[in-house]
Amino acid sequence: MLDVIVVGGGPTGLMLACELRLHGVGVLLLERRAERGGESRGRGLHARSVEIMDQRGLLERFLAVSEKFQVGGLFGGVMAPWPESLDTAHPYGLATPQAVTERLLEERALELGVEIRRGCEVTGLGQDVEGVSVELVDGTRLRSRYAVGCDGGRSTVRKALGVGFPGEPATVETLIGDLELSADPAEVAAVVERVRRTELRFGVAPDVDGRPGVARVIVPAAGVAEDRATPPTLEEFKARLRAVAGTDFGAHAAHWLSRFGDATRQAERYRVGRVLLAGDAAHIHPPTGGQGLNLGVQDAFNLGWKLAAEVAGWAPEGLLDSYHAERHPVGARVLSNTRAQMTLLGSASGPTALRGLFTRLMEIEEVNRYVTGMITAVDIRYDFGGGGGGDVELVGRRLRDVRLAGDRRLYQLMHGGRGLLLDRTGGRLAVDGWADRVDHVDGAGAELDAPALLLRPDGHVAWTGDDQGDLEAALTRWWGAPAQGPAQGPAQGPARVR
Repeated sequence: MLDVIVVGGGPTGLMLACELRLHGVGVLLLERRAERGGESRGRGLHARSVEIMDQRGLLERFLAVSEKFQVGGLFGGVMAPWPESLDTAHPYGLATPQAVTERLLEERALELGVEIRRGCEVTGLGQDVEGVSVELVDGTRLRSRYAVGCDGGRSTVRKALGVGFPGEPATVETLIGDLELSADPAEVAAVVERVRRTELRFGVAPDVDGRPGVARVIVPAAGVAEDRATPPTLEEFKARLRAVAGTDFGAHAAHWLSRFGDATRQAERYRVGRVLLAGDAAHIHPPTGGQGLNLGVQDAFNLGWKLAAEVAGWAPEGLLDSYHAERHPVGARVLSNTRAQMTLLGSASGPTALRGLFTRLMEIEEVNRYVTGMITAVDIRYDFGGGGGGDVELVGRRLRDVRLAGDRRLYQLMHGGRGLLLDRTGGRLAVDGWADRVDHVDGAGAELDAPALLLRPDGHVAWTGDDQGDLEAALTRWWGAPAQGPAQGPAQGPARVR
């Protein structure tokens, strides 16, 4: 029997597969598509996702093929300077096409030993007390101990589980496509500048994803299609361009055409027994603010180590359920802020007036920092319900990359996906019984106002303080019972790093 089957090979599924393999979990990833897509979907990584890539040693790969950007606010068409004092050592996003993100994550997954099967469509799923049965379109049946649906908004896994997907239906629709245009680039730019004064759901990005002559075009649809799974035709797209912009720019040679609405829906539960949901399978929302891909990658980052602990047998009671408890509120907040952004993007007099007011508010540094922290997800704080030690404001938050003595960086020590005790007490604390799961790091030189911090594998602070008994309680809460005798297993690492 397999350990875990991941259904869906987009950024969420690939990130999850990588996280599981870091802990020695056997992973089979099933992807319906025979090849990676090349269309211009998710457009990049926000600051928190940049941190995640750094925490796993992947950032240099992304920097080599991406451009940094700093756009504060990025909320409902309201632009602002990047805010000062955002709590991150990576105060920028990366303009990385989704196809490139998928390629880099797939390369890493293969390096770690993930088995990827493309052209494998899942049609059904069932579970019992011992495992999960997954059925493929060709009749093949697979068995695993756990399964995770990362298979998008129309998730087969979610439907098979019977999990409710309540929310609000689409009220407007937008067409998007990668097209070749015969119009003069100067003319295109002039039309875009004119139309966007009143219609922010319109735009043309030339040479998209480094493809000369191919433009990403976005234009409001005439209404809401009954079946958004059916892409628009080129003629439908050109008709909407003429209606909205007065010209179709000589659009031809469509490389990709699609449509999206402003529906917001969220799965009622992210876990049913041995099956879990992540990414768009758990939540859908408009792409405003560029949060969708990032939200899914961050779901995977939260889930991976917890599911690996369950497979390995050391997970404390409730650890796997904490995935829903922590990530469901985060998803709900994204749904809420994208609804607000769609209102701001409206072209009627009310949204226009509201956008003017919001633009003035974004000139206030505290407002700009709040909105940017929300969109980039660096402000997330999980509710651990007490028991986190001294600094209650720090517990539940992720820790930025800090400098340590010896010209080391914190994130460099987190590449293996293990827990970490950042100890500034001079060695008065110990993690001896958990050395197979948690590293003990000399925190001298760190610019932190705490004697010691215990970090989960996802970088969130689980405990602060200097009392050994309190530390052991926190270790037991997140990493289960201490090992009996010498640490064993593939996750074993150095107990103390100086």
